[in-house]
Amino acid sequence: MAAVMATGLALSACAPTAGSAAPAESGGTKAAEPVNVGIIYSKTGPLAAYGATYYEGLQAGIDHATGGTGAVNGAKINLTYADDGGDPDKAVTAAKDLIGKGYKIIGGTVVSGIALKLSEQAAQNKVLYISGPAATDAIQGINKYTFRSGRQSLQDVATAGSFIDTKGKKVVVFAQDNAFGQGNVAAVKAVLGAKGATVESVLVPDGQELTPFARQLIDAKPDMVFVAWAGATSGTMWQTLSQQGAFDAAPIVTGLGDAATFGAYGEATAKISFLNHYFPGASGTEVEKKMIASVEKAGKKADLFTPDGFVAGQMIVQAIKEGGSDADAMVKALEGFSFDGPKGKETVRASDHALVQDMYQVKLVQTGGTWAPELIKVVPGDTVAPPEKK
Repeated sequence: MAAVMATGLALSACAPTAGSAAPAESGGTKAAEPVNVGIIYSKTGPLAAYGATYYEGLQAGIDHATGGTGAVNGAKINLTYADDGGDPDKAVTAAKDLIGKGYKIIGGTVVSGIALKLSEQAAQNKVLYISGPAATDAIQGINKYTFRSGRQSLQDVATAGSFIDTKGKKVVVFAQDNAFGQGNVAAVKAVLGAKGATVESVLVPDGQELTPFARQLIDAKPDMVFVAWAGATSGTMWQTLSQQGAFDAAPIVTGLGDAATFGAYGEATAKISFLNHYFPGASGTEVEKKMIASVEKAGKKADLFTPDGFVAGQMIVQAIKEGGSDADAMVKALEGFSFDGPKGKETVRASDHALVQDMYQVKLVQTGGTWAPELIKVVPGDTVAPPEKK
């Protein structure tokens, strides 16, 4: 969850286009002009693994939504990629370059700070922007030109609240004392506090011994603990909570990341309740099966953010199909758009562009000596939808 909150960018060479254009009509009529789409994502850098799954999902989504042609209404979709390396300034430079060349659609980024910068560019230049896995709530309803193809933090928190009835209960957020941790405290207060929970926090400054804070958490006598943690100290943090008996004090809920993190929880693994955005096989829909098959055909594996790329492909195709190259028309084409995505029925809420979608409760179980996710419950999208922004 934590790593989703950061990333950047550096311009790269143009990648091959997705699919091929429809042929010119008989009688010598010219084919429709290609539609240029700029994608800003983490090809390199600390979040390259996330960027890779987004990219792979996007390829599959474009292919699925165009029936394998890579074209909409006879117009070929030209995808140009910019490498997202963690620098918002470079991201803005790349976006300006693409927009200056006439691009009307920009997509991508895992990083919340970059998503905010790109949303500003979208509004200033009146182009469509479809954010990727960046989970920031700040782009919800920020302007008419900004959408997202993934979930947002408020949906994570609401899913955490689905594990127990939080009304009249005490929820303690255990997190690092930084912008990410403080943001999660704010989100828990906004969502679970509004549902009648008393929300407190234990925030740990960087470099501090964890044991006293684990004791502070236990002494708070929570009914549920929400953990928001990132970085190299994650393993030590989970070990400390386990050693100090925090799992005996209350249910502990956190977000399940990508497959690379499944073995990172140590002896606490089987005790943690995980909220989840996606894992392969979570929904079992026909669209999900097609997405997984397409990604595997390309020699890759679906993971946490593959659906974010796939849905971006579906949204791009819908925008072009109904809006052509006119940004305002593309916005109208996406507002209220309801479609079958990899996670099932997904809807772009017209009022603030929140993407309403199912979420999951999961646990990690040992399979063949490794940990793998197992679905506990599908949490319906309308029950964990972000509060509406007018």
